[in-house]
Amino acid sequence: MTNVTSAGAEAGTIDEFQTESSVPSSKPSETGVTFNDLGLSPDVLKAVTESGYTIPTPIQAQGIPHVLKRKDIIGIAQTGTGKTASFTLPMIEMLARGRAKARMPRSLILEPTRELAAQVAESFERYGKYNKLSMALLIGGVSFEDQEKKLDRGVDVLIATPGRLLDHFERGKLMLSQVQIFVVDEADRTLDMGFIPDVERICKLIPFTRQTLFYSATMPPEIRRLTDQFLHNPVRVEVARPATTAANIKQEIVTVPNNDWAKREGLRRLIRECEADIKNAIVFCNRKRDVDVVAKSLVKHGFSAAPLHGDLDQSLRMKTLDAFKGGEVKLLVASDVAARGLDIPAVSHIFNFDVPFHADDYVHRIGRTGRAGRSGAALMLTTSRDEKYVDAIEKLIGNKLARRAMEGIEVREDRGPRRDDRQRGRGRDGERHRDRPIKPHGHVASMDPVASQPAGEAPQASAQPHEHREHAHREHGQRQHEARHHEKREHEKREHRGHDKHHGQKPAHKPQPKQQHSQAKDDGKPDGSKLPAFLFRPVPLPKAEKPVPRTAKKAEAEG
Repeated sequence: MTNVTSAGAEAGTIDEFQTESSVPSSKPSETGVTFNDLGLSPDVLKAVTESGYTIPTPIQAQGIPHVLKRKDIIGIAQTGTGKTASFTLPMIEMLARGRAKARMPRSLILEPTRELAAQVAESFERYGKYNKLSMALLIGGVSFEDQEKKLDRGVDVLIATPGRLLDHFERGKLMLSQVQIFVVDEADRTLDMGFIPDVERICKLIPFTRQTLFYSATMPPEIRRLTDQFLHNPVRVEVARPATTAANIKQEIVTVPNNDWAKREGLRRLIRECEADIKNAIVFCNRKRDVDVVAKSLVKHGFSAAPLHGDLDQSLRMKTLDAFKGGEVKLLVASDVAARGLDIPAVSHIFNFDVPFHADDYVHRIGRTGRAGRSGAALMLTTSRDEKYVDAIEKLIGNKLARRAMEGIEVREDRGPRRDDRQRGRGRDGERHRDRPIKPHGHVASMDPVASQPAGEAPQASAQPHEHREHAHREHGQRQHEARHHEKREHEKREHRGHDKHHGQKPAHKPQPKQQHSQAKDDGKPDGSKLPAFLFRPVPLPKAEKPVPRTAKKAEAEG
């Protein structure tokens, strides 16, 4: 493996430069390399110049020549250093000659999220506008039919998330036998999201002779194992130590009380302190539900904020991103997955509402600011529970972060029960308690006799509310049954009295039908009225033949 390390980029993006005006800069970088020296075609250089870039970043200056030589690449650099252009520009150059067949893409780029995939697609459209390359974007939230139509026409560049790509492959709408260039972007985030088994499967579906490009901000052991398995003598382009932060980003830890309301109040105070310098900012939360809660809280207190997380519809996510990029929304409250790798150059501040569970995520979060050589600020709220996560972050980046405590924050309890213990309409035992009487619901109560109790003794209360309701319902049904039986007996007595007065003698006792029925059962004989009718039909039987004497059979046999 060949190692290429930039000595001038240890602090991050110091050598990276992007012109603010439309007039391109001709000032060379410290290494004296310009885009004209990278071996790109005039059409690609023209598109790059029109985009406002004239000087390549370290990852671009060192990586593009190796990609053009069709070597496998492992690119390690933090976010905001131009990794996307380091593989899109040489891919446009190499794919300019040739034509794709139907359902057989010539190149494949895997992205962990929809937003990253859409962002890479925009880069290809911007840099490849003078090259006639076809492109398809396979992401969730879009109909399969529209994507299949593009695949049927043939695509040179296929940008996809792993799940949707395998969906098309299993449907038989996609063949990967003609892939020449394979790119895995944000490989560490792909690992965190659990897509590594899908990536391994895709690597086995594409040709062995492909060119593979791996780009990541960190290199965990799992990613290293994957590169050892699927890359062939790769060139390692490392413009900074893995998991380092840029020196042009001011980082600070702000300690607040361990309370949900206090954290939200601390966030609002930090935003008001930096309000004069904030152009737009991203607020990071660990959980999707906290994204919605924090965004709603900021809007309630007069801030321009909107949520962004994976549970939102794709059209709403894209609409929110466009509003944030256009300045209509000033604060974007997002989860790590939704905001990973987003290219929003003017983000001035990052607010970490939660300390990330994984130290690598801190590097990706603050990499949203300070892009293209600009200055930025990253503030992180911490509580007493977050010390072990803060220690892991400081150990990873190799620096101690500045700390201060926010004083004078009132600790309040949220209205209503905590979200972890919330059980709507239920008590501590999880059962619903009702004071109103229970309405009949069609169930038939048991008719088993209930032992009588003394007059002054109350029935024993059941241990469980559910058993108490069943017992009360059973007693109520038994009382109704006894009342009806008593009324029927009184009615029969009155009829017998009237009959005696009319005839002047006591009526003879006649057995009740029920007693006859019970007597029949006691005799063991079945009641013929309840047997099926076919049992009483006469069945004709064939006449039995007389047996032939044995001597007669023997005589017939001898004759």
